[in-house]
Amino acid sequence: MSPQHQSTDNIKIAFLLNLSFALVEVIGGLWTNSIAILADALHDFGDAIALGLSWYFAKISQRKRDNQFSYGYKRFSLLGALISSLILLVGSTLILVEVIPRLINPVNVKVEGMVLLAILGVITNGAAALKLQHGQTQNERVVMLHLLEDVLGWIAILITSLVMLVVKLPVLDPILSILITSYILWNVVKNLRETVNVFLQAIPSTLNKHQLEATLMAQLPIYSIHDWHLWSMDGDYHVVSCHVVVAPHLSVDEIITIKKQVRKILNQYNIQHLTIEIEYENEVCELENC
Repeated sequence: MSPQHQSTDNIKIAFLLNLSFALVEVIGGLWTNSIAILADALHDFGDAIALGLSWYFAKISQRKRDNQFSYGYKRFSLLGALISSLILLVGSTLILVEVIPRLINPVNVKVEGMVLLAILGVITNGAAALKLQHGQTQNERVVMLHLLEDVLGWIAILITSLVMLVVKLPVLDPILSILITSYILWNVVKNLRETVNVFLQAIPSTLNKHQLEATLMAQLPIYSIHDWHLWSMDGDYHVVSCHVVVAPHLSVDEIITIKKQVRKILNQYNIQHLTIEIEYENEVCELENC
C-alpha cells in the first residue's frame, strides 16, 4: 500500500473512532452531570468535522495530474491540515474561555462515572493516535495533534476523577485543562506556521540550497548551479528546479548521465520531482542573478 493510501486509511479510522466516541461522550456527560465531559464532547464533534475534512482532502490528494492541476492534487491534503489547525486553534481558545470561570465555581459531578468515561476515552483516542503516530504527511501530523489533545484531556479527567474519589478537589479539573490546552495551543501554532510556510512555497526546513549545491559540484563535473527553486507540495513531496552549468565540449550522452546522477543524488534528500535546465559555461543566463 502506498504512503498516500495508508495516510487516507489512517485518517478514516481516526475519524470514525472520534465521531463514535463523541456520541458516547454526550450520553456520558448527561449521565454524570459533568460540564467538562459535555464540553469535551462538543470539542470532539469539532475534531470529527476536522478529521472528516482531512479524510476527504487526503482522498482528493491521491488524484494524478491533469489539465487543471499540473502538479496533481497533493496540495489538497494541506488544505485539510490548514482547516483542521484553525478549528483546533479556535476550539482550544473556547475551551480556555469556558474553563477559567470554573476556577471560581467548581462543578460537582458523578466521579465514578467520570472515571469510567475517562478510561474509555484514553483507550479510544489513544488507539486512534497510535494509528497516526508515524504519519509522514502534514495532514496526518495535524490530525495527530487533534487526537493528542483528546488523549491528554482524558488523562487529565482520569487523574482528576481518581483524586476526587479520595479528596474533594474539583478545582483540579480546570487547572489541568488550562495546562493541557495551553500546551496543545503552542503545538498548534507551531504546526500552523509550518503549514502556512508550505502554502507559501518556503524552502523545506530539511533542505539547504548551499549544501545541495556543494554536494553536486563535489561529485559531478559541474561548473556552477543557479536559479534554484525549492519547495514542497504537502510537507513530504519536495520539488526542485535549477540551472546546471557544464563544460561546452560535453556530449549528449555525458549530459544525460549528469542529469541522471543529479536526480539520484537529490533523491537521497527526499526530492521526488526535479526539473533541470542544462547550460554551457559561456552561455549567458538572464536568470542567473535574479
